[in-house]
Amino acid sequence: MNDWLDAEQRAERAQQLSESKRWLEALAEIEAAIEINPHNSMWQAHRGFLLDQLESYDEAIVAYSQALQAEPDNRELLLAKGISLTRVGRLSAALKVFAQLNEIYPDFEPAYCFQVMAYAELGQHDKAEETFYLAQQLDEGCPHCFYHMGNSLADRGEYKRALYCWGRVQELDPGYEGVKGQMARAHRAMDELASAEELYLAAIREDPGDVDLLYEMGDLLAGTESMGGAETKFRQVLELAPDHTDAYVALAQILLATNEAEEALKLLEQARALEPSYERLELFLGSASLKLGKYSDARTYLERAVERESDDKDAHMLLGNCLLWLRRPSDAADAFRRVLALDAEVASAHHNLGVCRFLERDYEAGIVHCKRAIELRPDYLLAIVKTTLAFQKLGRFSEARTMMEYGLSVEPDNALLRQLVAQLWRTRLRYWLNRCASVFRRLLGR
Repeated sequence: MNDWLDAEQRAERAQQLSESKRWLEALAEIEAAIEINPHNSMWQAHRGFLLDQLESYDEAIVAYSQALQAEPDNRELLLAKGISLTRVGRLSAALKVFAQLNEIYPDFEPAYCFQVMAYAELGQHDKAEETFYLAQQLDEGCPHCFYHMGNSLADRGEYKRALYCWGRVQELDPGYEGVKGQMARAHRAMDELASAEELYLAAIREDPGDVDLLYEMGDLLAGTESMGGAETKFRQVLELAPDHTDAYVALAQILLATNEAEEALKLLEQARALEPSYERLELFLGSASLKLGKYSDARTYLERAVERESDDKDAHMLLGNCLLWLRRPSDAADAFRRVLALDAEVASAHHNLGVCRFLERDYEAGIVHCKRAIELRPDYLLAIVKTTLAFQKLGRFSEARTMMEYGLSVEPDNALLRQLVAQLWRTRLRYWLNRCASVFRRLLGR
């Protein structure tokens, strides 16, 4: 008799602890009660609820199933089991439970509501929409239905209709969890970035600890070149989730862009410790090493990058730049040719290949590539200057002047071009004097 009384008291204590959201303590009490009386279906149901709160969904499903043995038609238990099944990805099993509810309780709207969610996650969007309208006939004001229907529409790319559904959610339940984040994602997908940013901020104010929202907003800001804001968001992510590999890499990318390569390299090494096979990580490590002048390390990373992904133009381009720094113009030229084999209209690859040819004293070939770079990018001043110098080297002074004049039309105040114009007559005179000297040397040699 004392054991039964103790079980009742523990079950009552579990209820009190649940009301205070002290889930683990409540679970210990209800499990102690169940050990004494395992046949009490309400206690099993309570245990399932607590396990749900602790996100132990598989165990919750077992608890609900045990409770249903005593009450197989209990609609709240069936619904709770169906929802837990969706949370562990057992969507087909969940739909069977919801179908059972539809058959026993055809007017029970929540069963249709969560069917919409299951069908949407399975990609069966026509069934999701059909079930949504069935639910609407029973309850036109269910925020869950509109939320799940919005998710289904967004998955299909129907963002305007999705936003309408989520707008209805806000009208019906202004504090509905997660809806602002979904709306932010839809606006971003529609390239309405100002609206997306505003909604991300609102969503983060509601849940400052949501690392997904923080990361997504950081990514949005980085895409709009708001680097300071993006850096702040990625650092917040890493404070909350020190194992967030994406945030390490994204923050490193920002630091590389702002010439803080040393910290960027440290972040990338932390990312590699967490996830050695992270996509393009070798490329990023190579880029950081290159900026720091660690050319041997950069070469190792970049050769691995092109080995892993032979079609990565960026990796081939950086490897070529690295090889130029290592004074290997022939090998660098091979890297730039690979870039052009992948995309013949990369202006910087043509320019750099031209530089390789100049270093190997093949000025004609270098001019061809630099002129192609200028065709692709008419304001490419580096290519204009290099072409001018090559023309002068070959004694083609009228072409050099034409190229200089073109460069000054692009950037009238360019100091180097103005200096070349001022020195042109001296360069030309020196060229002819050298030629004359060469002729005299040959004559004297006879």
